[in-house]
Amino acid sequence: MTVDHVPVRLVVDGVDRVAALDARLTVLDALRDEFGVMSVKKGCDHGQCGACTVIADGRRIVSCLALAASYDGAAITTAAGLGTPDDLGPMQRSFAEHDALQCGYCTPGQICSAVAMLDEARAGMPSHVSPDVRDPQVDLTATEIRERMSGNLCRCGAYVNIVAAIEAVVAADLAGPGGDR
Repeated sequence: MTVDHVPVRLVVDGVDRVAALDARLTVLDALRDEFGVMSVKKGCDHGQCGACTVIADGRRIVSCLALAASYDGAAITTAAGLGTPDDLGPMQRSFAEHDALQCGYCTPGQICSAVAMLDEARAGMPSHVSPDVRDPQVDLTATEIRERMSGNLCRCGAYVNIVAAIEAVVAADLAGPGGDR
């Protein structure tokens, strides 16, 4: 059996990456196995846990279900692309300050999802619990945050601190200039 390889270009955390990839390869496997990006975690490999969440062209995706060839040319941001150990991004810093992790396995996906979720809310995208889906102003209450983050599981149960970390970034964002990245 012949396996078709296609040229795929991804801009990963600001770095241009190009490779001839099996057309069936996922973004997750391309990032980890082809490009050596280990900040993306493989959890369930079925799109149910959110550990592999990355931001593709500004939208969060579960990278284990996304074919790399379908994202040819996309800008992919992983948790590593949101800051560095010496200069954490606001969401990363807030997760650390609020002890919003235990084992840390789900944390990269949680952080990417939280950053993209804030962008979705700013764009007026409603959720299942939004009181009025026509209202472009989304109030990110704890209930709203929990609903929007429900696709990201934490087996250690750090949910209370994860919500607190996100609420702190929301409060800082509302208080002044800056961003959530």
